Amino acid sequence: MKPYIIVNPIAGAIVNPDGLLKQLRRLDPRKLSLTKRAGEAETLARAAFRAGCDYIIAAGGDGTLNEVINGIASPHPIRGIRMGIVPLGTANDFARSMKLPTHVENNIDILRAKQTVLVDLVRVTGKRTRYFINVSAGGFSGAVDEKLTPQIKSTWGPLAYLRSAAAALPKLRAYHATVIFDDVERWEGELYNIVIANGQFVAGGLPIAPDASVRDGLLDVLLVPKRPAREMALLTAQMLLGKHLSSDVIPFRRTRKISVKSRPRIWFNVDGEPFGDDPAVFQILPRALEFVIRKR
Repeated sequence: MKPYIIVNPIAGAIVNPDGLLKQLRRLDPRKLSLTKRAGEAETLARAAFRAGCDYIIAAGGDGTLNEVINGIASPHPIRGIRMGIVPLGTANDFARSMKLPTHVENNIDILRAKQTVLVDLVRVTGKRTRYFINVSAGGFSGAVDEKLTPQIKSTWGPLAYLRSAAAALPKLRAYHATVIFDDVERWEGELYNIVIANGQFVAGGLPIAPDASVRDGLLDVLLVPKRPAREMALLTAQMLLGKHLSSDVIPFRRTRKISVKSRPRIWFNVDGEPFGDDPAVFQILPRALEFVIRKR
């Protein structure tokens, strides 16, 4: 089993590209491709799978990982292929959920050992269908992602999300949303934001779903309803500390499926990448992907 390595050479944490490539070639000196544009990691992953590759490594950030996953999961999730990551992005939030180390050499040792677990994927269907592995957010988060340019990532590093959030504050608006859990429970009201989480972290370590597990077959869903500015300030502080689930303000559910429809339409991202607006249906795909982890 030889890995095929897909590298995003402009990922946020890369400071020495030549040295990085030398390190990555410890995995396999022959099967390594560098992306040149957005979306190419997905194309490369799909071609590698169709050529019979059964071990693909995404070397980049959460966006690169998302592209690779969509390359091997579309049009439907694939069994019999291993997936690994070398976290090189600005945020690396999924790597945090998987408790992976930050140093490249340590991750290479993990990838060479090839110890795996089966993890959940999420399929979201709207005007198109995409897959994600960490978190999708809509509403205010969508406005933040519009401001989160490559230039801001490069300049601000781990603070890029907070910088973009400040720029997006004038766009803060409420959405009248109808949310249906597992085709049974209905929630309706005014909200600023909605988070559908498989992993625990967003925005470079914010514990948005601190109790989420990528192996429990469930989505952790948080609704951030419209509230006065003073309450929102307190709620924001609680979210930074990962204490917001104890608040009576935030409706929280664990579910296998969630449908969202709103006025005006909510714009969603998936793993930080733009997806589109609602109506949208999110569904967990339990144990759909074999993922390389550190030894326990």
